[in-house]
Amino acid sequence: MENSKRISVLNNLIEINNDRVEGYETAAKETSDADLRGLFATLKATSFANLSELRSEVLRLGGEVEEGTRTTGKFFRVWMDVKAALTGNDRGTILNSCEFGEDKALEAYAEALENRETLPMEYVSLIVNQQTKLRADHDQVKALRDQANN
Repeated sequence: MENSKRISVLNNLIEINNDRVEGYETAAKETSDADLRGLFATLKATSFANLSELRSEVLRLGGEVEEGTRTTGKFFRVWMDVKAALTGNDRGTILNSCEFGEDKALEAYAEALENRETLPMEYVSLIVNQQTKLRADHDQVKALRDQANN
């Protein structure tokens, strides 16, 4: 796989992590629950760590690092704002929105690994490692969401 394709794969993951950071900043504004604000800070930290690794690799390959977010992520954050306003910042609604975002992040990582045979092993390892961390974050959000909706 040539460098431009590798850079593209890595930049797609950078975009989804940028989405997560902005999504959790939005979610933190939508809740008054201290435990959720703490959780959202932790989840943002996961993405900041992912971003650091991904950006380093893009630069190492001589690429330009993606600084933006996905258009779908922007629409989702606006929708989260509207939903939270309509539901009075309901804990379950906010967590449900966060789980949706986590699902999208996991989908992006699965998509990146679809061509794993063409990626160097170091990238496969990096992506799988980050995917494992995101899956743990997803499961934590899902468990809290299920608890809030019962």
